[in-house]
Amino acid sequence: MESSTKNRETRRVLVTAGPTIEHIDPVRYISNRSTGRMGYSLTEAFLRKGFRVCLVTGPVSLEPPRGAEVVRVLSSEEMLREITARIDQCDCLVMAAAVCDFAPEKPSSGKIKKRDTLNIRFVKNRDILGALRENRGFIKIGFALETEDPIPNAAKKLDEKALDLIVLNTLGEGRDPFGDSVTEYTFIYRGGRVRSLGELEKKDIADLISDESEELMRRTRDEKIGIR
Repeated sequence: MESSTKNRETRRVLVTAGPTIEHIDPVRYISNRSTGRMGYSLTEAFLRKGFRVCLVTGPVSLEPPRGAEVVRVLSSEEMLREITARIDQCDCLVMAAAVCDFAPEKPSSGKIKKRDTLNIRFVKNRDILGALRENRGFIKIGFALETEDPIPNAAKKLDEKALDLIVLNTLGEGRDPFGDSVTEYTFIYRGGRVRSLGELEKKDIADLISDESEELMRRTRDEKIGIR
């Protein structure tokens, strides 16, 4: 029988990080405030455990952790394409990236000149986790940033996207989950269990998520080989 260390080293995790950007014209775009620190902290946590890690990252100012395969993307569509190309070889996807929900319907090929008003029509981007909903060959972990009814809304997202675990944090009441700030986190599991974790730094929540991911992968492996 293979040792647990060998089994762990052969496991492969795909982590996404940072924002995506959607171009309005060649020099302007929409994005969000994600710094990528959560995804990069997760990558470091998995590497410390001996996992093989592929980091699919949007544009950030961070230096990628040594030892990870790094794939750089800009847009939501690019991120979806790179994930889809690699996910069949992975045992776990941790979707920590803050993907833009919308993109300009018709980005301008030239720089838009200054004017008094500007109307831009936005269309919904394809949902990456939703696109992978029917694939149960790997563990799926997502994040939810909520401002109202956080637990019900996060639980709904978990069900809609067929996740194994969703990590909830909230914006408001003095809490800012971006950058290096300490944030209050909650785990919501498939099946409905809720675990409040209190306020943690990103490196600490990353360690907890990597622990949970390892346990979920172990359970999946044991089920496949018939261990109860």
